[in-house]
Amino acid sequence: MAFVDEAKIYVKGGNGGQGCESFYRDLYMRHNRPDGGDGGKGGDVILKADRAVQTLLDFKFNQHHKAESGGHASSKNKTGRNGEDLLLRVPVGTLVKDIESGVLIKDLVEDGQTVMIARGGAGGLGNQNHKEPRPPEYGEEVTVTLELKLIADVGLVGFPNAGKSTIVSAISRVKSKIANYPFTTKSPILGFVKVENDDFTESSFIVADLPGIIEGAHQGKGLGDKFLKHAERTKVIVHVIDMGGTEGRDPLEDYAKICHELDEYSELLNTKQRLLVANKMDVEGAKENLKRFKEQYSDDILEISASEKQGLDEFIKKAGDLVK
Repeated sequence: MAFVDEAKIYVKGGNGGQGCESFYRDLYMRHNRPDGGDGGKGGDVILKADRAVQTLLDFKFNQHHKAESGGHASSKNKTGRNGEDLLLRVPVGTLVKDIESGVLIKDLVEDGQTVMIARGGAGGLGNQNHKEPRPPEYGEEVTVTLELKLIADVGLVGFPNAGKSTIVSAISRVKSKIANYPFTTKSPILGFVKVENDDFTESSFIVADLPGIIEGAHQGKGLGDKFLKHAERTKVIVHVIDMGGTEGRDPLEDYAKICHELDEYSELLNTKQRLLVANKMDVEGAKENLKRFKEQYSDDILEISASEKQGLDEFIKKAGDLVK
């Protein structure tokens, strides 16, 4: 299934049903009696966050949605049937924004959370109880943008080929696409990780393999916002650094550029817990690069080799502790 995290949709509430103007009279009545029923209410358009939905793909190609209109009334005081509400299911973490004003209507961050975005029109009034019938109302019309920001506990960030996909594959059951070329991961991938605590209990967290960045990502270069906007949802940001310099880059410069992109994109990212991870420590030259890194930046960095599955248990424990 293709991963789509942005869509624009037009929605319309159902129109109200027509009220009825009718009079009843039989042989034993001196005057006519009004007996026109009221029209039914149009259905509402409702968005619901559903954890079983992972992408906005359906809305990318089906952009028009309309709720059912209310039924028309008839004589003998018969009221029209109310139109059914239209329920649209979206992934948890979807932001709903009005396209004209840009105002955030709702941030659907919990499974089962709902928001009504287009109200159905009221039905027209018949003459059964009203001196003057009222015409039915049209349903509300609105165009909104849907923007998905994945909700994960831990987000792995780093340059392409830093080893993020390998880490996720090694610590969870997710099998990410792994290859030696830039932007192997073109959309965020979630993995479920179990943690064995010191008191013999178990906990868990969700890790996100976020697309690699390049310099200028905060301005939309490379995968740009595809990476950065999902990082805003995470509780912990893990800097994955190719300490072996296997792509011919300097690990120290990589780290500085990643920090710059995070800082330039959003102040919110500065409030996140951070964990530094030196990956590919089995590669020649990694020890020397790590020594330079500690001298310039920090000693508080975790050494791992995802491909050799070295240091991953400690990584899982530290990440789990930061999540808690």
